[in-house]
Amino acid sequence: MDKQQTMELLEQVKNGTVSPQQAMEKLKTAPFDDLGFAKIDNHRAIRQGVPEVIYGAGKTPEQIEKIAAHMLENGARDILITRLSAEAAQRFAGKYEFVYHEMARIGIVNSDPNRPQTGAVAVVSAGTSDMPVAEEAAITAQTLGSRVVRIYDAGVAGLHRLLAHMDELTHARAVVAVAGMEGALASVVGGLVEAPVIAVPTSVGYGANLGGLSALLSMLNSCASGVSVVNIDNGFGAGYLAHIINKMESAQ
Repeated sequence: MDKQQTMELLEQVKNGTVSPQQAMEKLKTAPFDDLGFAKIDNHRAIRQGVPEVIYGAGKTPEQIEKIAAHMLENGARDILITRLSAEAAQRFAGKYEFVYHEMARIGIVNSDPNRPQTGAVAVVSAGTSDMPVAEEAAITAQTLGSRVVRIYDAGVAGLHRLLAHMDELTHARAVVAVAGMEGALASVVGGLVEAPVIAVPTSVGYGANLGGLSALLSMLNSCASGVSVVNIDNGFGAGYLAHIINKMESAQ
């Protein structure tokens, strides 16, 4: 049950088409549904404005489909499935209104093509190899309702590539900076823009990158103000946070 459905139920109580007792029975079952292997949080859309997101890694294709199908029964739209393999995505083909973004490994069930997009979130990647994580961030923010500007392959090895996009960067309400190797991009972007910068270290790099640890530590030690850091390869977390910041700015 999302915010709109809850308001419709309250309106029905107000105009007398649903009794308070009937509404109470519906609300009693709304908090979560227990499928045995998963407890679906039906109230998340009411609390946070976004329905539960399905993390696909570690779940079987059957489990993912059952969770999504149950959420659909409760009226959920734009159901995000992150870290979804191409094999698991095949279960949704032809069954649902479904879009799969292979590079980002994100599936969207019951996508709303008319969802308005507001504000501006800039997603910047240091290199082409960082694009899968950058796309995870971009598609997450875009699906949730933010207008997204992509600036890819603009790392510190060629700073002029980044500076060519200063107009887009300065007008963004939140910037996601995605980088592997030494992770210097986040500090550079943080020193150029007023908006909050969400740094995403990636596991891209040679041996001393240590699977993204060196980029993570560089970003955590950034001397630029206004830079926060999410976990290694966590494009979803960065995109979600960027959308929340953008939405708050839009509401002012």
